[in-house]
Amino acid sequence: MPVPINDRPVESVREEVIDQLILNYSHGEISADAFERRLDKAYSLSEPEQLQALAADLPLQSDPRYHSEKQARMQPKFTASEQHPDTLNITSILSSDQRTGEWIVPKHIHLNNYFSGIELDFRNAIFTHPEVTIEVNCIFGSDEIIVPENIDVITNTTNILGQVSNNRAGLSSNTYNTQRPKLYIQGKVILGSVDISVKKTMQEKVRQFADSLKSLFDEKGSS
Repeated sequence: MPVPINDRPVESVREEVIDQLILNYSHGEISADAFERRLDKAYSLSEPEQLQALAADLPLQSDPRYHSEKQARMQPKFTASEQHPDTLNITSILSSDQRTGEWIVPKHIHLNNYFSGIELDFRNAIFTHPEVTIEVNCIFGSDEIIVPENIDVITNTTNILGQVSNNRAGLSSNTYNTQRPKLYIQGKVILGSVDISVKKTMQEKVRQFADSLKSLFDEKGSS
């Protein structure tokens, strides 16, 4: 017998409803306006019954093929660690350094920043390990770390007239999702700053994924 909807975790119900919205929108069962309206509600509602009602009239249900496509497009990418070094050292003195795009993320990253700016953008990065340690040594500098919402960030730094801003904070250590990558940021910040931010929200990423699926099915339908 299925578990009553009100006894299920609300985040699981939310994810299932959003998957159904994406699939039906991509196949033309609902309009773009209806998809946007229902998606906004799916992220704002907190009652399982209300969430379920958003997709109750939709005919298509997600299947293994859909979930495989979603995994390939939306989850962080991984590659075999044996093919790549375990450590990345970046030293920047009175200059700047940046890692962005599809760059390979090793298990350990050491940032030595003196009067400089370093940016690490993990939105399209390819991971070699599910847990990554970033050791910062930021003196009169600024480290900017950009992550998507499906990566957790845990900070533990020593700050001397320095500042660490973590927009991915707010969860206790025992409530982080065990299935997604984690960044552990440690070290020292002296008269400098470390800023961890989300530049593309999960809702924006869902919209992008839905549009890409719709384009794919539109192309197949016209061929």
